[in-house]
Amino acid sequence: MKVACIQMDVLHCRKQENLEKAFHMALEAVKRGAKIIVFPEVFLTGFCYEHFDNAAETLPSPLLEKLAHFSEASDCIIMGSIIEKADLEEIPGIGKRKDPIGYTNTTSSTNSTTTSSTNSTNSTNSTNSTNSDSSNSTLYYNLGFCFESGALAGTYRKTHPFKDENRYFSRGDSIEPITLKKQGLIIGFEICYELRFPEVARKLTLAGSNLLVTIAAFPEPRSEHWKTLARARAIENQIPHIACNRTGSTPDCTYFGNSMIIDAWGNVKADAGDRECVIVCDLDLSEKDEIRKSIPVFEDRRTELYSGD
Repeated sequence: MKVACIQMDVLHCRKQENLEKAFHMALEAVKRGAKIIVFPEVFLTGFCYEHFDNAAETLPSPLLEKLAHFSEASDCIIMGSIIEKADLEEIPGIGKRKDPIGYTNTTSSTNSTTTSSTNSTNSTNSTNSTNSDSSNSTLYYNLGFCFESGALAGTYRKTHPFKDENRYFSRGDSIEPITLKKQGLIIGFEICYELRFPEVARKLTLAGSNLLVTIAAFPEPRSEHWKTLARARAIENQIPHIACNRTGSTPDCTYFGNSMIIDAWGNVKADAGDRECVIVCDLDLSEKDEIRKSIPVFEDRRTELYSGD
């Protein structure tokens, strides 16, 4: 299957311009045959803290609807993340709840509750959040999404915000893969800093993922960390990995790019370098089965020794 990383220079707080650029680059990926198209973390706004409320999307979102339409028209899978604004009263476990996305969800019964389980946050986390507004009725999340041929396959709220992100974002409280019915794939989805937590990718793999996707805004000077960790997650889980990072800069940060498409052996099949570009690669998603026969890591695990946390 051909997959693509859209390595964007995300224009700070410029949502409409980023959306137009994203569509232009995604169209290039489609023309090159990509069926899975992955955008970087918060690719429509960046971490636009100075205009955070305006950068956030209240769901259902006309902006996500445009992305869904592109996915439908191009018969492709698109993944990325946005800043989500959610009302406390709509969070499961707290009060009334509306459909938080507003699109048809085509996932299996395990994932059809994505918006109520994968995207939920418990009442303790919500009421203690530091990012709620002055009326203490609003939460913000780094919301990952996945559309398959126009239908919502699943969403994921980032569970591990990094440092200052914790001042603005609430934490998601569920790590589950996303099932794609049409393609018959199960995708493990993680966001940026979570690349440093091997437990996240391992949990997603044990839950049946046959492809790992990491979207990121990984900055300088940690390019060697990024490249090493991205390959390690593929090698240790014997799973292909699409690791999509941004490039460019913001007023206080520079991003090195190095988006990579990595096979289940840990070989880097494509690397975007530091430029704004689209990389496309034909990944063999069945290769992992032979690798696991050759090196039976999952058969040789001794889980009775791993419960020291």
